[in-house]
Amino acid sequence: MITLTPAAAAQILKSAKEGNMAELPLRVAAKRESDGNINYGMGFADEHDQNDLSFNSEGVTLVVAPVSLELVKGMTIDFVELESGNPTFIFLNPNDPNYVPPEGSAPTEHHL
Repeated sequence: MITLTPAAAAQILKSAKEGNMAELPLRVAAKRESDGNINYGMGFADEHDQNDLSFNSEGVTLVVAPVSLELVKGMTIDFVELESGNPTFIFLNPNDPNYVPPEGSAPTEHHL
């Protein structure tokens, strides 16, 4: 499962409403590069395949293609301000070789 933090969900819902896409699910995709890093993509899905997996987190419907599933399983998406005045989405993914858990966070188990 992919987990959205309340901040990420609020930003996604706000963007969906502003873009007149409130009824569309959010597609989350991931691709492993040749160097082992994972690249992520997100966007509102006006189309989805019957094989896509669909689930909800914090009131947001998410869809994931089977090809991305193993790369995003257990991931958390947050919306934070890493630099003053520049909020951004971050992907906290234990499947990513460069993942470092945030300080003070306890490991959690997620199921899809």
